[in-house]
Amino acid sequence: MSMFCYQCQEAASGKGCTIRGVCGKTPEEAKLQDVLLHSIKSVALYSAPLREIGDLDESVDYFILNTLFMTVTNSNFDDDVLYEQILKAVNLRDELKEICEKKNPSGIMKIFKRKTEGCCPSEKFNHLLDLISDYEDKDRIFGVLADKSGVMRTENEDERSLKEMIIYGLKGMSAYTEHAAHLGYENREIVGFIEKALLASDDPDITVDELVALTLETGKYGVEAMALLDKANTDTYGNPEITKVNIGVGKNPGILISGHDLRDMEQLLEQTKGTGVDVYTHSEMLPANYYPAFKKYDNFVGNYGGSWWHQTKEFETFNGPVLFTSNCIVPPRSGSLTYKERIFTTNAAGMGGCIHIEKDAEGKKDFTPIIEMAKKCQPPVEIETGEIVGGFAHNQVIALADKVIEAVKSGAIKKFVVMAGCDARMQDRKYYTEFAEKLPKDTVILTAGCAKYRYNKLPLGDIGGIPRVLDAGQCNDSYSLAVIAMKLQEAFGLDDINDLPIAYNIAWYEQKAVIVLLALLHLGVKNIHLGPTLPAFLSPNVTNVLVEKFGIAGISSVEEDMKIFGIEQ
Repeated sequence: MSMFCYQCQEAASGKGCTIRGVCGKTPEEAKLQDVLLHSIKSVALYSAPLREIGDLDESVDYFILNTLFMTVTNSNFDDDVLYEQILKAVNLRDELKEICEKKNPSGIMKIFKRKTEGCCPSEKFNHLLDLISDYEDKDRIFGVLADKSGVMRTENEDERSLKEMIIYGLKGMSAYTEHAAHLGYENREIVGFIEKALLASDDPDITVDELVALTLETGKYGVEAMALLDKANTDTYGNPEITKVNIGVGKNPGILISGHDLRDMEQLLEQTKGTGVDVYTHSEMLPANYYPAFKKYDNFVGNYGGSWWHQTKEFETFNGPVLFTSNCIVPPRSGSLTYKERIFTTNAAGMGGCIHIEKDAEGKKDFTPIIEMAKKCQPPVEIETGEIVGGFAHNQVIALADKVIEAVKSGAIKKFVVMAGCDARMQDRKYYTEFAEKLPKDTVILTAGCAKYRYNKLPLGDIGGIPRVLDAGQCNDSYSLAVIAMKLQEAFGLDDINDLPIAYNIAWYEQKAVIVLLALLHLGVKNIHLGPTLPAFLSPNVTNVLVEKFGIAGISSVEEDMKIFGIEQ
C-alpha cells in the first residue's frame, strides 16, 4: 500500500484508499496528514495538564482546532502547508513541554494515568524531523494501521474501529468549533475534551468498554459544539428566516464563495460593496442567504450551482474567482481545467499552487486580490433560473409550531423524514432523489447539509402552506433539526423522542457527518438509517453494537425502506 485512509464514505471498494484517495488526496498528503494528526496528539500531551492547572494560552486552543480541521476530507491539498503545520506543532509541543517541566514535572502523566514508556506521542516524535522526508516510515509509524511499536497490524479491529470513530468525530467537532471561534465564541471545555480523547486514542491500556463510553461522550461534546456555533451565527447575523434564493445570475462579474465560514462571507460582502462585483454562494454556503444581516448587501445575488462535487463543471462556467473558506474542495485535474488559477483558500483550506488568504492579528482578511481578479473576469454563465426556498432553522420552525402541530393532528402531515447530511459523487446517491420523489404528499422532509441538493430543486409542493422540504441550513445546522424534534416532543407531551412521527434517513460523507451522528445518538435518537454505505471504519462487532443498542441500519431499496419507516406510498 502506498497509503491507507478510510475516513470518508467514498473509501475505495468500501474498504479504504490504498493507492490514491478518491477525494484526490495523494499518498504524500495522506501520510503528512497522518503525521499531522499525531503531532497534535503530542501537543495535547502537554497542553492537557497545563489546561488542568489553568495555565494554557487560548492560542493553543485555536491551533489544535485548526490543525485537526486540516485533516478533514477535502480540506487541505497543500503539501507545503501540511509540512509547515507539522513543524509548528513540534515547536509548540517543545515549548509546552518546557513549561510543564518547570511547573509540574512529576504530575504530567499522572493526571491522565498514561504510561511514560513506549506509547506516548512524544516518544514517537524524538526523531520526527528525520522521518518527515521518509514517507514509508511515516506510513509505518503514524498510519491508521500502525500500532505503538510501529508495526502494521490487523489485530484489535474493534478497538481500532472505536478509536477511529472517536478521532473522526473530533475532526468534525473541531471544524464547527473553529467556525464559532472566528466569530469570537469559544468553549474551552470542548477543546479540553478533544485533548482528552486524542490522548485516549493512543492509550494501549484503554478497554473497549471505556472506548464505547468515550464515543458517546464525543457525541455529548458534539452537541455542545453545534450549539456553540448556532449561537455564534444567530447572535452575530440574526436567526435564519424563510427566504427565496435566486439561482440565476446577474450581469456583473462575480465571486463565488464556498465552504461554511460566515465570518468570511461577511468580510467579502463588506469589501465588495460598490466595486461592481457580485457575490454568489456555492454548495454549503447556500444558507448564508437565509441570514438577515446579509440581505442588506445589494451585490449579494444568490446561489450558483449545486453541491460540492459539481464544482469541476460549475467553476468553469462561473468565470470568476472562487473562495474556499473550509473543506469540500475537489482538486482540479492538471491540464484539463482552467479554473485552478482562479481558486483562493483561507482558514484550514488549502490547495497547492493557489493563493491562501491569511487573517491579521484581529481576524481581518484582505480580499483585494480576489476582488481585483473578479473585475477582469466575464460574468457567470447562467446554468439555471428560478428560486429555491430555505431558512427553516429551529427558530423559524418553532415560530410555525402551531401550524405544524395542527397539520400533524389533522392528519395533513403524517410523517417527517430527516434527510440531512452530505452529498457526493457516487451513482447510488440517486437513491435519495428517488426517495424524495416517491414520498407521499403528506410527508415533510427536514434537511440540513449538502444532501439537500439531491431534491431541493424538485417540485414537491407544500402542505397547507408548509413547504415539503424544510431546509435548516448547513451540516452543522443538523443541531436545528434536533432542537425541532425536542420541541415537537414537548408539544405532543411524549416521554421518548423516538415516539414522534419522524424517520431518519441520513446520507453521510465525511467527518462532520460522523460527529452529527454521534450527537444524535447522545440525544437518544434511535433507528437512524445511514447510507449510501455504512462506514468502512466500523468493524462487524462495533456495527452490531450500534444495531442492537441504537437501531442503526443501512439503506436498501426505496420501496423496502419506506415500508420499514412505516410510510405508505
